Amino acid sequence: MKTKAHIFIVEDDLKIAALLRDYLLSADYLVSHEVNGRLALEQVKSARPDLILLDLMLPELDGISICREVRKFSQLPIIMLTARVEEVDRLLGLETGADDYVCKPFSPREVVARVKVHLRRSMAGHDQQPAVAQSCFAIDRQQLRILVDGQPLNLTPVEYRLLAEFISHPERVFSRQQLLDFAHEDQRDINDRTVDTHIKNIRKKIQSKLPDNECLHSVYGVGYRFEMPN
Repeated sequence: MKTKAHIFIVEDDLKIAALLRDYLLSADYLVSHEVNGRLALEQVKSARPDLILLDLMLPELDGISICREVRKFSQLPIIMLTARVEEVDRLLGLETGADDYVCKPFSPREVVARVKVHLRRSMAGHDQQPAVAQSCFAIDRQQLRILVDGQPLNLTPVEYRLLAEFISHPERVFSRQQLLDFAHEDQRDINDRTVDTHIKNIRKKIQSKLPDNECLHSVYGVGYRFEMPN
């Protein structure tokens, strides 16, 4: 029986990969490494790691493409590693299904701290009871997904956390800062635009299942409120 969490580093810079590997081994994790994006995706399918540290720029298949493919069969935590710090890249990575990102150059201690946070959150989710129904919505905390009339929404991990919080507290108004806290436990240079992007994507996905209902409402000058469909 596996007792240590398995961290999969997908990084073509061997110095960075070796540094991360050393720190993660010191933190008592199992660690594997791959430099090629296409081979990395195959290994994720076969080895089923507990968390991926995923570089954005990789040979053959880039990190965003890997993230999209992994999200078709798994909700394991993914932390993107990127030297491209423009906001569009950050948002694209999160919308694609990444849980978090770290900009290079980074502190390996910070990366290990992020790994611990996301593994703890992931394990807590699996300890919950499956499928708690709220109206036509059901929160499946074991599988980390939300169903509408029995059909799963194709949510990223951040979108799942936000929508689960909304569904659990209908009619409550959440500020953007509160939503940022739900989405990301650590405080980084994320902003209101990040929240607005996630809300926009959640709205589209709900409307694909419930085209006649508007569940997420903007509250001017404050944030957002969730209303159960009729």
